[in-house]
Amino acid sequence: MSLLTRKEVDGYIQMVDRVPDAERKKIFALLEMDRVERCRESYLFFVQQMWPIFISGKHHQIMANAFERVVNGDLKRLIINMPPRHTKSEFASYLLPAWFLGKHPEKKIIQTAHTAELAVGFGRKVRNLVQSEDYRKIFNTQLSSDSKAAGRWNTDKGGDYFAIGVGGAVTGKGADILIIDDPHSEQEAKQGNPAVFDNVYEWYTSGPRQRLQPGGAIIIVMTRWSKRDLTGQILKNSEKDGVNEWEVIDFPAILPSGTPLWPAFWKKEELEALKAELPVSKWEAQYQQNPTSEEGAIIKRDMWRLWEKEDPPPCDYIIQSWDTAFETNNRADYSACTTWGIFDHSDGKGNLRPNIILLDAFKQRLEFPELKRKAYEMYQEWNPDTLIVEKRAAGAPLIYEMRRTGIPVSEYTPGKGNDKIARVNAIADLFASGMVWCPDHRWAEEVVEEMASFPNGDNDDLVDSSSQALMRFRQGGFISIESDEPDEPIYRRKAEYY
Repeated sequence: MSLLTRKEVDGYIQMVDRVPDAERKKIFALLEMDRVERCRESYLFFVQQMWPIFISGKHHQIMANAFERVVNGDLKRLIINMPPRHTKSEFASYLLPAWFLGKHPEKKIIQTAHTAELAVGFGRKVRNLVQSEDYRKIFNTQLSSDSKAAGRWNTDKGGDYFAIGVGGAVTGKGADILIIDDPHSEQEAKQGNPAVFDNVYEWYTSGPRQRLQPGGAIIIVMTRWSKRDLTGQILKNSEKDGVNEWEVIDFPAILPSGTPLWPAFWKKEELEALKAELPVSKWEAQYQQNPTSEEGAIIKRDMWRLWEKEDPPPCDYIIQSWDTAFETNNRADYSACTTWGIFDHSDGKGNLRPNIILLDAFKQRLEFPELKRKAYEMYQEWNPDTLIVEKRAAGAPLIYEMRRTGIPVSEYTPGKGNDKIARVNAIADLFASGMVWCPDHRWAEEVVEEMASFPNGDNDDLVDSSSQALMRFRQGGFISIESDEPDEPIYRRKAEYY
């Protein structure tokens, strides 16, 4: 039958109490037929009917649409990366297999998770749902009488459900749909050993991937941990082979607009509090689906020196550097400012050498009036000896406005061929020489992480701001050589962290 329109459904509901019993039964029967048909056609509607307390979000609609394309045969390879506690497993490993086997009771599913116990738990939930009265009102799929184990069972139409943990054997099993749910455990990921991720990829390629039936589909739903996790290795090798058939959907916990991915469940204040508690690398990987990697990094994390004292050293010279954005609605565009202090530090041989320390860092999407106001505030706060603004994007009008108020600005215009990577390469020796310091603060950690992910990270605004300041330090006569004439004494300035 064709589905009723929303207006027709509402009309029947409004008249049901005003008609005789015989007509009322017909209306209820018609509405039930419509509900059953909707459950069969719409995965999200099926979820809402089987799980009445479900709180729907926009990301669930996107996931449901993708799952429908897989089940209907229109999409063969799907990766969804999403944060913890956003209905990942319930959606992909519990309700999806039940819906798929309802529509295709003759087909086969292999369900995996990072442990066999968890995978079998999913199998038990799916089996119990398929046997439930609510499910049987929608689908005719039934379990075969001689196969009802939680992790291994069959339908009466020859379909098959097989649950397995990562590392388990799948010999003799086939899959029309392979579902991989969080293949990496937290305990393993915390080891920081790349072999942990390599082992999962090796298991995937030598086991489940080879069990796929002709025309079969793969769904991977997981939280990111590393550039070398299963998502990272699959995509890297697909691109290397020149055959990238994967559709990838990334769901960050906090969207580029600053709003939560699932505001009906996660309040922004709760996510911000969580962000403040977690190390930057964990937040970016697990909650923003943006893992950083030092593979190919020019400035690695351990090249920074950590200033462990509560207060920064007295600084002889302050440099403030701005990298400005084009538009606030561009996902990759932030305006970023870093403030640096130059101070003398012993080289371990009794000689004092100029070093530089990060004093403050700021990154945000700003319209030009807000940008101008913020730049003025930060200049007043730090009173830098040198203020550098890159003359591009909003930088050109910002330079004009700052100079108009009497603030001296050094404009930075990258020359032809002087690209971002060349600029960072030019300051790498400062880090290698142990001359660059940062305090133990979260805002400093964000700079360290962004530098460590460059040039492969999603954002490089703090990198650009930092490289401008460090180029000024490198080229501004602060690093003395033996032929330099002695300077007049410079009285040190007291600096405080932001």
